Amino acid sequence: MKLKVLIADAFPEKYLKIMSDLGLEVVYQPKAGENDLPELAKNVDILVVRSTKVSEPAIMASENLNLIIRAGAGVNNINISAANKKGIYVANCPGKNSIAVAELAMGLILSLDRKIPDNVSDFKNGVWNKGKYSKAEGVYGKNLGIIGFGNIGKEVAQRALAFGMNVYAKDISRIEGVNVKDFSEMDQILPILDIISIHLPLSDQTRGLFNKQMFEYVKPGALLVNTSRAEVIDEDALLEAIEKKGIRVAIDVFKGEPEGKDGSVSSKLQSNPNVYVTHHIGASTEQAQDAVAEETVNIIRGYVQSGVIAHWVNKLTEQITEYQLVVKHFDRPGVLAAIFNVIKKEDINVEEVENMIFAGGVVAQCTIKLKKALSPGLLEEIRKLENVMTISHTTL
Repeated sequence: MKLKVLIADAFPEKYLKIMSDLGLEVVYQPKAGENDLPELAKNVDILVVRSTKVSEPAIMASENLNLIIRAGAGVNNINISAANKKGIYVANCPGKNSIAVAELAMGLILSLDRKIPDNVSDFKNGVWNKGKYSKAEGVYGKNLGIIGFGNIGKEVAQRALAFGMNVYAKDISRIEGVNVKDFSEMDQILPILDIISIHLPLSDQTRGLFNKQMFEYVKPGALLVNTSRAEVIDEDALLEAIEKKGIRVAIDVFKGEPEGKDGSVSSKLQSNPNVYVTHHIGASTEQAQDAVAEETVNIIRGYVQSGVIAHWVNKLTEQITEYQLVVKHFDRPGVLAAIFNVIKKEDINVEEVENMIFAGGVVAQCTIKLKKALSPGLLEEIRKLENVMTISHTTL
């Protein structure tokens, strides 16, 4: 029986064919929305999305779903806690659209400085305003602060350095041999920045980071660009800062952004002349989409062929075990089952297991991580099991 894959967003056609060639049944629904998924994903094994929200009802309604792939970097549009409850893998494609987002960020910086959208709009409306638009300052020698120095932030830094900007980034001193000035405290760096470019993931720490207090530190007349997450900025505080400090803003994301690919839009930012908004297109270049699609196929191929999930994001990372049992044994049927049956006698749960085979296939070593220590009696019982060679029980 073929595994069924639902692609619930736009996806390059050639990669759909590659999936079919892997023996998968591919269901392509590029216009699917959040409310469509509970029914569409009910009987699929793998779900691929870009911006479409994967809600708890969609996850709970699924009967066969075992892997959700975000064809992009962030996973904030996927209900991770619901996926955890059902043991569904969530994976992403980090770094594959970094250049595309960085290119847009640079374009927005230049657009703010030269007021390019206003130039174009006036011309199309029959207005000639060379005097007004000949007053740009230029970005050479300006202080740029990159808030969030991950893959995208690093790409922005490289391009900004080429433009001759002074680049500051949090807790990073160098990038590929070129100096990037380091900073640690926002209240110290924001007052000297001419340009701020935000590249943060959404988390409890970053939600509403740019609030009224943070905008108090921002330099009057500064340029602010956000191509990360809308929730990082308090929009009311932003509008107040625009009015009081004359800052100018370009964003690719905003509160209440429509989920659909077209239609009407409404935002309190629309009427503000100091705000440019693009249509959440940061990752939307053919180069980026091909790179993301290729990585998505690689994740699916690894899952189908070997059961390995690349970029598995909802895997437990913190250590919850305190003890480790290492058993060297002959590689024969029933050895591990016998060991687990002994451990079970004291109601101790096995948290993690790794069984590695030595070359030749005669001997193996099994590493078992446990929350509780095994008693001397159990250890002796395991040591005497048939086909067990040696054991080691340690505290982690």
